Amino acid sequence: MTKIKRLAKWFALALTALVLLLGLVYLFLPKQPEIMTYTDRTGQPRALVTGEEYAVVTGTPWATEAAVSILEQGGNACDAAVAALLTINVTHGEAASFVGVAPAMYYDAQTGEVRSYIGAGKAPQAATLEAFRERGWEAIPATNIWAQLVPASPDVIVGLLSDCGTMSFSQVAAPAIQIAREGFPLHAIIYRNMDLSTIERIGFAVLMPENVRVWLKGQFWRPFYLHERLTFPDLADTWEAMAAAEQTVLQNGGTREDGLQAVWDYFYRGPIAAKIVDFHAEAGGLFTAEDLAAYSGGWEQPVSGSYGEYTFFGNGTWSQGIMEPLVLQILEGIDLRSMGHNSPEYIHTVTQAIELAMADREAYVGDSAFVDVPLDVLLSKDYAAQRRAQMTPGQAFGMLPPPGAIAGYTPYVPPLGENARLPESLDMTFAVGQDTSQLVVVDGEGNALVMTPSDFPKTPMVPGTGINLGTRMEQFYLDPASPDALAPGKRPRITPHAVVVFKDGQFWMAYSTPGGDMQSQALVQVFLNMAVFGMDVQEAISAPRFYSVSAPSSFYPHEATPGGIRLEADLYAEVADELAAMGYTPIEDPVWDKRFGAVGAIVVGPDGRLYAGADPREETTAAGK
Repeated sequence: MTKIKRLAKWFALALTALVLLLGLVYLFLPKQPEIMTYTDRTGQPRALVTGEEYAVVTGTPWATEAAVSILEQGGNACDAAVAALLTINVTHGEAASFVGVAPAMYYDAQTGEVRSYIGAGKAPQAATLEAFRERGWEAIPATNIWAQLVPASPDVIVGLLSDCGTMSFSQVAAPAIQIAREGFPLHAIIYRNMDLSTIERIGFAVLMPENVRVWLKGQFWRPFYLHERLTFPDLADTWEAMAAAEQTVLQNGGTREDGLQAVWDYFYRGPIAAKIVDFHAEAGGLFTAEDLAAYSGGWEQPVSGSYGEYTFFGNGTWSQGIMEPLVLQILEGIDLRSMGHNSPEYIHTVTQAIELAMADREAYVGDSAFVDVPLDVLLSKDYAAQRRAQMTPGQAFGMLPPPGAIAGYTPYVPPLGENARLPESLDMTFAVGQDTSQLVVVDGEGNALVMTPSDFPKTPMVPGTGINLGTRMEQFYLDPASPDALAPGKRPRITPHAVVVFKDGQFWMAYSTPGGDMQSQALVQVFLNMAVFGMDVQEAISAPRFYSVSAPSSFYPHEATPGGIRLEADLYAEVADELAAMGYTPIEDPVWDKRFGAVGAIVVGPDGRLYAGADPREETTAAGK
């Protein structure tokens, strides 16, 4: 009997241990979270949206709703744009997170003036070429804390609200705070951007545990589920603290401007700055309190150029804002219409103009506070004619063409070396969250604000804040000869930029897109679809696109594919053979693929109505009234 009792005891202990073991296994097994009802817009056709009073296009439906809500409350384009930006930071935060870059362009309908707001941060003072080269780096790695740039978007937010807005930070932040707490469905683009393998998730957890806590609630072992509820309570807390700083000032009799200054101070000189600096000190980063306290953005005159009756305005040379004028002035005077839309000859001609402009971008363009950029020459019609003469009809350049010669300047030609990719290595993969977003608002007074927010959670996040400091330092070169060479206090030549277009001297369109080095290429193609081929804005956005990859990528490790041209599948089927015969290496991508941008645009029609187009390549959503 004793033996039976002993066996029963051991059996009970073994059973208990097994139950505990199974319980532990269950805890670590992937579990399906709450799934929300949602219909993805990615890959779905869009209808042209019209508005009599206002129009909005943003990168997600929730950001569009936030902007509309602010407009309905009496806010203007600047108020609505900030509300949309903050909501994008939640609902597309893997691509455009708080507190990344946010280049903006503003059209003031009362004065007719177009201004650029500097939306790229600066390198910290400790970010010297010597410090980076001592680590053996030839380029700035995107996943290292040293890739983090001093934040720009909080300054953009306060600058816009102060100078052209009418509402408080507390008012415009309310929609974003609500959705950050209540959650939203993980949509198709987040799912694609954050769809990591098991090995990648493990590495993510080891290298960036705070990012995993924020994005996966610490459960690195489980994959994302499409339409699962995502919440970001830490980010909501951060915004509520900033809003509370504003409200304290207002309740004590301060002005609206005093309240907004309190928001700025809370971030750049107060508790948030302290958390960022402590985090960098502990993690071996570069930021100091002085880097944050001394930060400044502000307004600047935009770069500009023209194509026929159209005038283009873009952000300064710390961005790609010069690219549309460079490309289009080279194309001016060429009979593109007779070639036929997206014919091999047309694609070749536009691609060569893009590649000539890219060569000049690499050679001469960088932060004008540090680099003497010969804008007067680059944007002159004579220079465009010289570049046009370098085109080779019927024959691809192959390697990126040499830059134009400008008296008194030594052009930079980036060495490709090991960064020249072979055709068989062209299967493009996307690292965690790499993308960008966009937003455009035109209000009832005719004011327009267009912005291209961005940054990715590929470097460690600041614990307990929901703040992602991004990776934009990677868009510097570590070659001192480059106009985009790293220097303390300098802005990298970031790819995000925003564009305003006039027609016959009057505001006509505001538009922007994600897409890295594709951004300017997508915007050029959308414009030509309208101006040359007579498409409406939605047709122009939905049409198939092509994408030259002959220039060095703006992202680490600055790879290039000489002669490479990416084509959406429907276009590839029509033109790939003829382009190959010209010397290109055509690469096929899916139809309406996010590699080709996700343009949002608002146009003033000849009837005075607003027409808004949204790109089917992402969750981009338009609304109008």
